[in-house]
Amino acid sequence: MHIIRLLDHDETKTRITQLADVLVDCVMGGASVGFMAPYGKADALPFWEGVAKGVADGSVLLFVAELDGVIVGTVQVGLQQMPNQGHRADIKKLLVKETARGRGIARQLMERAEQEAAQRGKSVLVLDTATGSPAETVYRKLGWEWVGVIPDYALYPDGSFCGTTLFYKRVGPVATAT
Repeated sequence: MHIIRLLDHDETKTRITQLADVLVDCVMGGASVGFMAPYGKADALPFWEGVAKGVADGSVLLFVAELDGVIVGTVQVGLQQMPNQGHRADIKKLLVKETARGRGIARQLMERAEQEAAQRGKSVLVLDTATGSPAETVYRKLGWEWVGVIPDYALYPDGSFCGTTLFYKRVGPVATAT
């Protein structure tokens, strides 16, 4: 049985090696999430240190999926926006270890992130994902709206080009200017 929860700063720091394991698993499995192969735990730790700072200052919400007490998945909500975009947030780094896939973990992480963002007054969420990735199917099934594709946007960990697909989702009432 897996559990989805929001981590605070202290627990993020305490569990940083487990978070690094998830990122390494995804990058070495070919996920285009910003990093190049070869990629190891020593490479992943600085990334998670930065996320921990965001959790500490309130600009990032970090959700994890635990299976038997071990983190097997994660997603972030980026809350910090420009002054004219305070009504929206960014979904970042939906990651699930290969051995934990197919159990609904990505869906549950996303549902929890969407709910929490809405509770914090966010009405529009935005994300991008590698074009043709399994994540595209997850987002469509969860009601995310397809915006378009940017070809050759990034690289896969092996160095080949990767397009990105943009999505958005309304999770609250349409914002009105004040």
